[in-house]
Amino acid sequence: MKIPILAAITGLALTAAYLESLTSPPPTPVNTSTVTVRLLDPAGHVTEPMVVPQVVKSDAAWRAQLTAEQYRITRAHGTETAFCGVFHDNHKTGVYTCIGCGLPLFRSTAKFDSGTGWPSFFQPFARENIGETRDTSYGMIRTEVHCVRCGSHLGHVFDDGPPPTGLRYCINSDALSFFERPPAKPEPEKVLFGAGCFWGVEETFRQVKGVTATRVGYAGGHTRQPTYEAVCAHTTGHAEVVEVEFDPAQVTFDALLDVFWKSHDPFAPRKTGSDAGDQYRSAIFFLAPEQEAAARASAARLETQKPGAHVATEIALAGPFQPAEEYHQHYYQKHGGKACPAP
Repeated sequence: MKIPILAAITGLALTAAYLESLTSPPPTPVNTSTVTVRLLDPAGHVTEPMVVPQVVKSDAAWRAQLTAEQYRITRAHGTETAFCGVFHDNHKTGVYTCIGCGLPLFRSTAKFDSGTGWPSFFQPFARENIGETRDTSYGMIRTEVHCVRCGSHLGHVFDDGPPPTGLRYCINSDALSFFERPPAKPEPEKVLFGAGCFWGVEETFRQVKGVTATRVGYAGGHTRQPTYEAVCAHTTGHAEVVEVEFDPAQVTFDALLDVFWKSHDPFAPRKTGSDAGDQYRSAIFFLAPEQEAAARASAARLETQKPGAHVATEIALAGPFQPAEEYHQHYYQKHGGKACPAP
């Protein structure tokens, strides 16, 4: 608990947080459904089928995560203007993922110029990752395609594509993210970790060789630009997280995961050490598709060490990251000692 900071919150701030709680959007629905998908492993290969939680969010959470156009396309089944999508003329090598949940959907090697004005692919990254629905809108009968994990509308599939499949997946650019593989040039990577009070978590990762920068902040909620007071009032759904920037040439992502698991109890939902509550939940918010596969594989290995136990860590695509107020940044460096225990 951040006793010094909590004691400093003014009555006005508490009143504002309380008033916000009266008008805040409902929290993301609790989800227990699962789907079977294939991910992209760190070596660039397709994983074996893997059972993962279905991504279910409130409308407010989707609006907080997506741009207005991304929301219109993926959640309201919209269609972007032909020849205007950012990936229509993209010729780089890499993988296209779902803008909503980060699931790998298509490889650039399956992309072709269909002349229609939309990114087109003759096969998906993995058949398990694409869902289909009969679409009878606009007086036509078509096959709509969507992300099987989060339900994001992607576009449609037609049977006028090239060999070897004869299929044409006609996809909206705003339903996709693109990751160039291999990267054009080596650059530091980032990931968001939540493991309790972000003061202690930041200090833990700041001391890891190969970590080049850290920032504390908030992620995983259903409002935009949350404040510390609103997060403490449990009205935003955000977790306290640390943005960790690291040099893969000096420290691997698996090594960072080992630090993460050892820094707290990942088997305890909504509680890390002496900190309890949704803002202190254990979480890995990935920023690259390979990070998800590595995190899930690492969690599975951890569970084998504790038979019958389930890792409660939330593993999800990183949505918008809101840096915390300046007085929270590098708190231990500024004040010395430890106002709250490192998890």
